[in-house]
Amino acid sequence: METTYKALAMGALAGMRSLSAPALLSRALLDKHNNSLSGTPFEFLQHRYVANTLTGLAATELLGDKLPMAPDRTIAPSLLMRAASGAAVGAVVYAGRHKSIAEGAALGAVAAVAATYASFYLRKFLCKKTDIADPIIGALEDALVVASGLKAAKA
Repeated sequence: METTYKALAMGALAGMRSLSAPALLSRALLDKHNNSLSGTPFEFLQHRYVANTLTGLAATELLGDKLPMAPDRTIAPSLLMRAASGAAVGAVVYAGRHKSIAEGAALGAVAAVAATYASFYLRKFLCKKTDIADPIIGALEDALVVASGLKAAKA
């Protein structure tokens, strides 16, 4: 069950911030110095260059989300990216535990899509019902993603 929860958690994070989940997972894999992904298609995630690149891309996404011209996360291209990211992290979690990559990908993708809509509507609701500006709520969402992602990725 632990593997399932981790795949769902990482997938949900991908739904909130598509690049943060793979970045945090890659960084955790790098820090662990184990060979759990050896011989899998995801072995490359354990390399420093990949972790650093994903971290840079995730930071760019965090900044871009605050811009007024940032598209809604529920439009088709954004939703597909989040689902793909969720599928990828779910597959990696399962591959690292020598379980079905397809099952992990499916769980991660479903969690990403669900979290995309949940976080989108929660953010809209909070902006409407509070005096907190959207970029501030976005920054709080970022903090939630990073903090929970650090914990989930290391589990």
